[in-house]
Parts: sequence; C-alpha cells; structure tokens
Amino acid sequence: MSSPLHLSLTSCCFPLRSRNSILERQFDRTPRMNSITFFNSTLFLCLPLSSFLSQDAQIISWLQEFRSCVTQLNKDHEQLIYTVLRLPWVSRSQAVVEEYMTFLSNLVSAQTVYLCSCLKMVVSHFTPKRVTICEGGVDISDSDDEDDNLPRNFDRCHQALQLITRYVPATSRFLMPIVQENFPFVQKSSRTLECYVHNLLRMTVYIPSIRRDVLEVIIGKMLKLDVSGSPVNQSALWGREGEKSQFIFNFESNADQPPNTTVMAHPVAERLDTLMAVMMSYIKDVCHVNGSVHVERTKELYKDLLSVFDKLILPTHGSGHVQYMHFYLCSFRLALAEAFLDHLWKILQSPSQPAVLRQAAAGFMGSFLARAKFVPLPTVRACLDLLLSWIHRYIDSQDSSGRQACCDISLHGSFYSACQAVFYTLIFRHRGMLEGNMKKGLEYLQSLNLERVVMCQLNPLKVCLPLVTNMFAAITRKYQVVFCYSIIERNNRHMLPVVRSSAGGDSVTTNTNPLDSFFPFDPYLLKSSGQLIEPLYQVWEELADSELLPAKIGQKGSREDEDDFLCGEIPQSEGIVGMTPSSYDSNLRSPSSVGSPPFSYQKPF
Repeated sequence: MSSPLHLSLTSCCFPLRSRNSILERQFDRTPRMNSITFFNSTLFLCLPLSSFLSQDAQIISWLQEFRSCVTQLNKDHEQLIYTVLRLPWVSRSQAVVEEYMTFLSNLVSAQTVYLCSCLKMVVSHFTPKRVTICEGGVDISDSDDEDDNLPRNFDRCHQALQLITRYVPATSRFLMPIVQENFPFVQKSSRTLECYVHNLLRMTVYIPSIRRDVLEVIIGKMLKLDVSGSPVNQSALWGREGEKSQFIFNFESNADQPPNTTVMAHPVAERLDTLMAVMMSYIKDVCHVNGSVHVERTKELYKDLLSVFDKLILPTHGSGHVQYMHFYLCSFRLALAEAFLDHLWKILQSPSQPAVLRQAAAGFMGSFLARAKFVPLPTVRACLDLLLSWIHRYIDSQDSSGRQACCDISLHGSFYSACQAVFYTLIFRHRGMLEGNMKKGLEYLQSLNLERVVMCQLNPLKVCLPLVTNMFAAITRKYQVVFCYSIIERNNRHMLPVVRSSAGGDSVTTNTNPLDSFFPFDPYLLKSSGQLIEPLYQVWEELADSELLPAKIGQKGSREDEDDFLCGEIPQSEGIVGMTPSSYDSNLRSPSSVGSPPFSYQKPF
C-alpha cells in the first residue's frame, strides 16, 4: 500500500506530466535506467524543493537511486542534476550530508561534464545566506543569516571540495575562475567578505597549488577597498588655495562609543580591517607550528606574497594598509626583512625596470627602514650604504657627462626617490645611530658625505617633499653634519624649472613639487588589525624645540608642516601629495577560527 507521501507526490506530479515530455524522451534513450528511478526523477523535477525538504529519508532514497544510475546521467539530464545541486544539503542531517557527498564524488567521477557545476555549488555556500524580512510586499530588512551552525556548514563544504579534488585531480584548473566569478562585491557586508576570504584561504591548505592565485584574487579586491578610501587619491580632500578640508573618513571614534573600542565609523574601513585581520591570522598560522616559526612554510608563503607584491601592490599608488601583510610577515625573521629590502633594492637600481616601479621601490625601502622596529641598526646602516653609494655614482655620471644637470623629474625620478628614502630613514633612525656612542655615530653620518648629495646640481632638496627636507635640515643642523637652510632658502625663492612633459612631445609643465610620492608604511589606522602592527611599528618621536628650525625659512606654513609631520598628518602645502593614508573606521566580527584554517584538512576527507 502506498504511503501518504507517495500518494501526495503522485497527485502533484500527474498534472505536470506534459511539461516533462522532453525529460521522458531523454530517459527513453537510456533503457538501463529502471522505472522506479525514472518515476522518482520525474516527481523530483515536478515539485518545488519546499514540498519535500523536511523528509531526510526521502532525500537519501532519491540520492541513492541517482547514484545507482550515475553513468546514465549525462549532459541530456542536466535539468535533473541542477535540481539536485540546488538542494540546501549543508544544513541537513549528517546522514543526508554523507549521502550527498557520496553522490557528488560518483557524479564527478562518472560525468566530468558536471564538474564546474558542482564546484559552483560548493563555492556558493562560502558566504552566509541572506535573510529578507518583508512587510506589505516591501523588503524592510536584508541582512546576513546569523546561523550558529555556519562553521559546521563551512566544514562540510570543504569536505565536499576535498572529495571532488581527490577524484578529479585537475579540479584546481577549473576552480580559480569560479572563485573569481563568485567573489562578493566589495561593497557587501564585512561579514560576507570575511567568510568568503576565510574559505578561500582554507582551500589553500589542501590545494596548495592554487595559493598564489588565491592570494592574488584576495589582495586585488583588498587594494580596491584600500585605494578607494585613501585621501591620497581624493581630489575633494583639499579646499581651494591649499586650505585643508575635512577628511572623508573620521579619524576619531564616535562620541557615543566606549573608550578603547576597536570600532570605527566608516563601512569601507570596517571591511578592510576585517579582511586584514583574516589575512594576518592566516599568515601567522601558516608560518608557525607549536608557537615557533616553521622555516620552509614561511619561505614558501613569502615567495607567494612577494609575487603578488610585485604584480599588484608595488604598481598601485596610494594603498595605505594592504602592504602591511608583508610588513607583518617580515617581522617573523630578520632574514625575511633583509630579503624584502634586497628585493626592493634590486628593483630600484635596475635600469631595466620602469621608472615608476623604481620610484615606488625607493619609497617602500625608505619607509620600511624608518618604521620597522624589528629591523636592527646594522641592517639600516647597510641599506643606507647601498643607497648612498648608488646616489654618489649617479652624481658622478651626471658630472662626467659634460652637460648641465637640471631638476628634471622625468629623467632623474629614481635619483630623487632614493634621496628622499635616505632623508626619511635618517629622520627616524638618527637617534638610534647616535645613542650609546655619539662619536662613532657622528663619524658614520659624516662618512655618508651627505653634503655632496644636497649641494649637487640635481638639487634633491628642491624636489623632495618639503616636509622631509625641512625635518632633515633641522636634524643635520643640530649635529652639524650638513647645512641645508641656505639651499632651501634659495629654492624657495624660485619656482622649479620647466620640466619635460611625461606625456612626451614639445609640451612643458611647471610644478611646485612634481615628485608624486608617498610613504607606504605611514601610520596604520585600522584599529582591530592594527593591534598586531602596533608592537612592530616605529612611531614618530617628537623633536625637542632646539632641534627644530628657529626661524621661518621663507616658506609660508613651514612650522605648521613640521607639526603635521609630527602628528602623522598631511601637510598644508599646495601641490604636495599626502604622506598619510586615509583614516578608516572598523569593526571585526569573526566566525569560528577565522583566518586560521585547520591543518588537519591537509588529509583528504
């Protein structure tokens, strides 16, 4: 005798039989499929999912019948397969989950034509579902599903993906386009972005061959968030006549927030802060085993991140935070920091590299040396020796050319960037060099022959950012290493000479400061992830009044610029690109084990 469920399914199905004539003819072409399977398959397609989702036993029965004839489920039966793949299986009972995974493994083994469909289905579960509340036909709420079983559901997705990878070794070739296509829009909630990135990183544990590609996808999306919020690239940031307007993002916490909160106001900052926390947690967990740095794992991750750095981060002007992933990684071992500096140095001094990349490398090198507490003074001195040696050779080549050198940024951009990196590094590190043994410290500074650099025909004090040159002049004046004020005064009485147009041709332009530069490791403003950066970061230590310029040097707002430098803000000088990235507000909410993929997943499920 038929069960009530069987009778209800039959009654619902027969009025729709005419709609399934195509399916019936398809099954007629596969005579080995038994009549029970065909009948139940037809019922499966006729009913909405909600009519049987409460019946785990029925779902298991269908999946078992599909498995028994999986070799016949070819491309002609895609409607049936797509219906099965739409089942919300991750939230079902363990028995349904196990049967579903077995069906998936059998399907991709027998019918690889459905591999991409199965991968898309698994990836679609990498983010929390949306919950919509309607009243009167109007959506009044649309938010992430706060499902307590979300970590368990993610576990099941990764178990399924591991099974597919075991049966189809070429899975990684088809997986990356799907991952890119399904990446949530950067304006989605921080929770959605966090879960998706967490699951992508988790995939790299058991599919290590895709890690570099996954990191490239994630960092590319994070750069969009980072650059879109940076005041460096916001024309509306400054008012007319060089007056400072309000920052786009509020630097301070909201007044109604409790003290010491990690929550900031702007949603862009919240998303970026959340993703930075996930990435840094991932980096830490990959590189550490039982609390100690695992050398081989760390080296491999460093290589992958360096490849992404060269491809995405170095050419991107104005990013304020994403590069701190490399800063954090380099803090694990001095060898990593030295390797990173060596890599930047090779780019800077290589004539075969584009000028824009050489200038960017100089900015990264100077900022890293100035701000990284974990870089010891011997390493700083070694890098300064390399930079000054290259600078002096550059001056020699200009002097021996027989031509009159001029401040042409299009020709000498790498030189000016290297000089600015040296000035910036000495501003932050001069105290450490002079403490303990003042005599030896001064001898070292004098051995750099900085006077020749600042007095050469290329005149770097005229091109480098006034904020940097003014502070460098104050420090070198105190210790009588080099006197810069006469040169600065002369520079301030003249506009920069006409420089060659970067667009080519005969057109020329005049600019008060064409050195479009920034310092990549300026203060980190994201609060939650910033807790990992703070112990590693060299903050600006205010100079005593006696160290500062006692009088104006002919440039309006000079002392104000110095105060801005001390505060880590953007100077009030027309034509000067900001040194500090935009402020961000942030809040971090994490699912279980965010950014920390369990390495137990290296073993196939």
